[in-house]
Amino acid sequence: MTDDDVIEIPDSFPDSPEKPAAKSRYDRSMVEGPLARSVWKIAWPTMLTNMIGGLQGIIDHALVGNLVGFKANAAIGVSNQIFIVVIVFIVSLFTGMSVLVSRFAGAGDEEKVNRTVYQAFLTAIFMSVGILAPIGYFASPFLLDFVNAEASVKAEALPFLRITFVFSIGLLIYFMLSGALRSAGDAKTPMILGIVMTVLNVVLNIVLIRGLGPIPAFGTMGSAMGTSIASGTVAIYALWKLWRGGWVVSFPRGGGWGPDWSIIRKLFKFGLPTGIQGIAMNVGGVLMLAFIGSLAESAAAQAAFAVSYGQLFSLITWTSVGLMGAAAAVAGQNLGAGKPDRANAAVHTAARFGILGAAFIGSFFFFFPAQLLAIFGMNEPAVVEVGTQLLRILSISGIFISVALTYTGGLQGTGDTKSPLYISIISQVVIPLGICVFIQQTGTLEPIHIWLAILSGHITRCVLSVIRFTQGKWRAIAVDIEMTRG
Repeated sequence: MTDDDVIEIPDSFPDSPEKPAAKSRYDRSMVEGPLARSVWKIAWPTMLTNMIGGLQGIIDHALVGNLVGFKANAAIGVSNQIFIVVIVFIVSLFTGMSVLVSRFAGAGDEEKVNRTVYQAFLTAIFMSVGILAPIGYFASPFLLDFVNAEASVKAEALPFLRITFVFSIGLLIYFMLSGALRSAGDAKTPMILGIVMTVLNVVLNIVLIRGLGPIPAFGTMGSAMGTSIASGTVAIYALWKLWRGGWVVSFPRGGGWGPDWSIIRKLFKFGLPTGIQGIAMNVGGVLMLAFIGSLAESAAAQAAFAVSYGQLFSLITWTSVGLMGAAAAVAGQNLGAGKPDRANAAVHTAARFGILGAAFIGSFFFFFPAQLLAIFGMNEPAVVEVGTQLLRILSISGIFISVALTYTGGLQGTGDTKSPLYISIISQVVIPLGICVFIQQTGTLEPIHIWLAILSGHITRCVLSVIRFTQGKWRAIAVDIEMTRG
């Protein structure tokens, strides 16, 4: 950690009156109650939200696959790959917001929490309307060419991708609000909003993809329309609530409505490393797919990888990401409350939850791999063989990645967003790809080599994340913003 990681800007109004009532606005069990309960209170709604969001993607593919055809599945898959790379980077800026919000909520400073949320909202508006919409619209054809989408798939994907980019504002506001609420100690509200958005999305997709009465069938484009309308509706309600008040976070009253560049700079300072981390990991994943495609039995390996790693392993990552968010929120709040030892213990508690969850799910991977693959119609001997190999390795790998993610949450929540970036590049890109390159150059690359390379990366990420967190340098990271009168 360098000196400029320590940011301490004194409040410009030291003589402002005390606001003791503001401390009761936040759930003080985050910094005072039993740690296991505090972590679980944030984790379980986030886990459920992630699972429902994942199921929405499965439902979308099932709808377009049955109503339009397999080319629509390919179009949505390709478009989502492109959009995810972009959105992961932009949404990472809200990691910076979460660092500030959790710290200020832990300190009971309502004014700074709300000011940070409002500036994150302005940033989301600018990123969507000023960058994603215009650039995404005009760049979509070139992006589809870049990923080698064939002509028939591109014809389905282009309107889908353009609608997704142009009307991304709803999703960005939802992601921003969800991060702010969780960091302030409220994980149930984002869960409810996520469920409403998912149900609305499914209903709209059924209507818009196939048509109903006077509403024509829009096909693949209808899926993007449904997502945009659903997220936009939730965003409008969220803005009304933020303005009216009633949630644990809201828009500030007074202080000016324009951008506050000192706060926005901190959003980028803490958020950009997470964005770069997300891009690096996505690039590493694409390159790993290239190695799988180079195998002699590539079709079987790709099918096994898509189901085992892309779908079944999500059962572990969904829960682990929920625990990562809980570790970040609880650790950040306790550091803001001046309780670094409690912040440290909170992350260890989240890791224990992660181990138990990953071991439970992993036991099914280890003992019933063929049965799990059969659920997805994978009964061919070649696919079952490599799929069984991968699932049994993932049963072990899941424990390491779950622990790694919780400690990543602890680092990010306390303000150390650079270390997870470096750790991810080493563990998720350099090591697994390096192993594959070495074996390919010195012998014959087999599926088991790629699966073991993935395991090696997860073990490395776990070990480095635990070591970095236990060093305790995050304790010295001070976070503050300068409040100015409008």
